[in-house]
Amino acid sequence: MQQKTRLKYFGIGKILPYLKNVKNQILMMVALALVSSVGDIILPLFQRYALDHFVGQNTLDTIVPFILCNVTVILILAVVNYVSCAQATTIEMLVNRDLRQRGFEHLQTLSFSYFNQNSVGYIHARLMSDTSRIGSLVSWTLIDCTWRVSYLIGAIFMMLTMNARLALMVFAIIPFVAVLFSLFQARLEGVNRDVREINSRITGNFNEGITGAKTIKSLAIEEKMKNRFREETNTMRRKSVQASRLRGAFSGTVNLASSAALAIVLWKGGYIALEEMGTFSVFMSYAQGMMEPVRWLVDIVSELITTQVNIERFINLLNVKSDVVDTPEVTQKYGDCFQPKKENWEPIRGDIEFRDVTFQYPDGEETVLENFSLKIPFGTHLAIVGETGAGKSTLVNLVCRFYEPTEGTLLIDGRDARERSQLWLHSAIGYVLQTPHLFSGTVRENLLMGNPDATEEQIMEAIRLVSAEDVIAHLEKGLDTDVGEGGDLLSTGEKQLISFARAILADPRILILDEATASVDTMTEAKIQAAMESVTAGRTSLMIAHRLSTVRNADLILVVKNGRIVEQGTHTELLAKKGYYHELYTRQYEDEATAKILA
Repeated sequence: MQQKTRLKYFGIGKILPYLKNVKNQILMMVALALVSSVGDIILPLFQRYALDHFVGQNTLDTIVPFILCNVTVILILAVVNYVSCAQATTIEMLVNRDLRQRGFEHLQTLSFSYFNQNSVGYIHARLMSDTSRIGSLVSWTLIDCTWRVSYLIGAIFMMLTMNARLALMVFAIIPFVAVLFSLFQARLEGVNRDVREINSRITGNFNEGITGAKTIKSLAIEEKMKNRFREETNTMRRKSVQASRLRGAFSGTVNLASSAALAIVLWKGGYIALEEMGTFSVFMSYAQGMMEPVRWLVDIVSELITTQVNIERFINLLNVKSDVVDTPEVTQKYGDCFQPKKENWEPIRGDIEFRDVTFQYPDGEETVLENFSLKIPFGTHLAIVGETGAGKSTLVNLVCRFYEPTEGTLLIDGRDARERSQLWLHSAIGYVLQTPHLFSGTVRENLLMGNPDATEEQIMEAIRLVSAEDVIAHLEKGLDTDVGEGGDLLSTGEKQLISFARAILADPRILILDEATASVDTMTEAKIQAAMESVTAGRTSLMIAHRLSTVRNADLILVVKNGRIVEQGTHTELLAKKGYYHELYTRQYEDEATAKILA
C-alpha cells in the first residue's frame, strides 16, 4: 500500500498503463542495471583480498586466478553497461513515440470547443515537452535509480556484515535527510509547476511569432511582441533561478551531511585499519560509493517532482472528454474514426431536419437557437447570411456534429444523427473554409485527401468543375507542385480553388461553403460563383455568406442576427418584406457602388 501511494504521489502510477508496449524492454533494462550494481559491489572485494592476502601475507600464490576473475568481472560490467545504455535509449524513443501517438490520436477525437479554448503552444507543450520528460524518466532515470538504489542496499548490507557499529553511525544521517526532504518538497513542487506552465506560454508565443509574422509586420507591433516575449522569459528566468536555488540549498545541505558521514568513517574506522587493512579499505570504498547514490537520490526527488507536473498535464490531456461522442452501441456497429466499419454504413441521401433544436455553446452563457425547426430536403441550396459575429456558423456546426444540440434533435435522412457515427456523417460532407488550409506536400497529394482512390480523370474533372484549370496550368510542376507549409507557396485564391476541388473530389452529399469567397480576389470569386451551379447540383448545399450578391439564387435564405434566425425565405421574398435582409442588402449594395465610383 505504501509503495502504491509513493507511485501515485509522484504521478508514476498514472503513466504505467501507457507503458505496456515497452514492459519487456523495461524489465530487461532493470535486470541489467541490477547485474551492474552487483558487479560494482563485488569489485571492492578484490581490493580487500589483495590487501589481506598479497600484502598482508606477502605472497603471490593466487595472483593468476585473481587477475582472471577481476578482468572477467570488469569485462562483464563493460558489456552489461553498454547493452543497458542502448536499451535505455531504445525505451526512451519508444515511450516518446507511443505517448505522442496516443496524444495525437486523442486530439483527433476532441470537438472544436477544446481547440477554441486552448492555444497551439499549450497543446504543443503537452505532446512534445511533457512526453520528452516522461520518456527520460522511464528510461535514464529508471536505470539510474535501479543501479544506485541496489548499490546502496548492497553497500549497506556489506558494511553491516563487516562492522555493524560503524555502519550504524554512518546511517544516522538518514533521518536528517528525510527531514530535509519534507521541508523542501512542497516548495520545489510548486515552483516547478510554475516553470512548466510558463514554458507552455513561451512555446505559444513562439508559435504566434512564426505563424503571425505577416500580421505582426503589417501592424508594426514588433516592439509589442518583443516586450511580451521578454516579459514571459524574464518570469521564466526568475522562477527557474528560484527553483535552482531551492535545489542547490537542498543538495548542498545533504552533501554536507554526507561528508560528515564520511568523516565518521575516517575517524572511527582508523582503529580497525591496523588489524584489518583490507576490511577498512572495502569499508571506505562502500562509504565513498554511497555518497554518490545519496546525492543522486536528493537530486532525483526534485526531478520526480518536476516530472510529476509533466505527467499530470499529459494525463489531463488524455482525460479530456469530447463534447461530441458516439454511444458504445453506435461505435460497435459503425466503428470509430480510426477503425470504421464501412460495411455497416447506410448510403447518405442528404435530407436534413432541425426538430425543436435549442443550442447553447459549452460555456452555457448564451442561447443561440431556441426551439428551432427547419426541413432542408435533399438538393436544397440553403444560404445563411448576417453580419460578422451574428452566429451564422452555428447551424453548420450542428449539421456537421461539431457540436450537439442542447435540446431537440438533428435528423439526417430522417434519423437522429446521434444514431450513427460521426465519421459516417463527416465522410459525406465537403467543407470549404473561409481561410483555406492545405497540407504540406504537392497539389495532387492535397486533392487526394478528399478521395485517396480518385483517378487522374476524376481529379481533372473536379478541377474543371471549380474552374481551376488555369491555376494548375500556371504552376511550375502542375499537380506535382509543392504547396509549402499550410499552402504558403500559393496565393489565397489558388489555395481556395484547390481546397474547393478537394471537397468536390470527395463527391459529398452535403456541401458546405463557409464564406468561401470572403478572402479571395474578384477573379477567383467570379470563378467560384460560376462553378456554384454545377457543383451544387445533386447535393444538399449550405452556404455561409457575407456578400449577399452570392446568394440570390439560393432556394432558401436564413437571416441571422444576434445569434437568432430573424427571417427566412428566398431572395425575392426577403426583399419584398423590407425587413432586416432588405436593410443588409441595400447597405451592402450602396457600399459596393460607392467603392466602384471612388475606384
